[in-house]
Amino acid sequence: MIEIKNKKATFDYFIEEEIECGIVLKGTEIKSIRNGLANIKDCYAIIKNNEVFLLNMFIAKYEDASIFNHDERRTRKLLLNKKEILKLRDKVEISGYTLVPIKLYFKGNKVKLLLGLGKGKKNYDKRESMKERDIKREINKSLIEKNIKKGF
Repeated sequence: MIEIKNKKATFDYFIEEEIECGIVLKGTEIKSIRNGLANIKDCYAIIKNNEVFLLNMFIAKYEDASIFNHDERRTRKLLLNKKEILKLRDKVEISGYTLVPIKLYFKGNKVKLLLGLGKGKKNYDKRESMKERDIKREINKSLIEKNIKKGF
């Protein structure tokens, strides 16, 4: 199963809420995503005219396509219900949240995007996240060493 994750999103933002949405793609884009040739690290979503758009998402050109190939960083429309869009718009405009893509994956034959509603972290929050990650890594390392010594 192909999953493209945005690890930087959880490092740079406090994710308050996650929403699964569809994405409008062309045929060559689907084939490139199936090959794992996409990147959502630098992209973000905006709300314009009560529609949600994903900007700056990179999907590599499909090698076997001819003149019908796609633009690699074109703006793509996200598919959400009107209620969800209005709720997101209110949170973004009033509360200062940001729409950040977290994960791109297949659900059946459809490509889905997990969109997070996040608030930016400060530098001291990022250092705290790195410290917690290092502590977890040390605990896991010590547990593995103990299991090796025991013969598991």
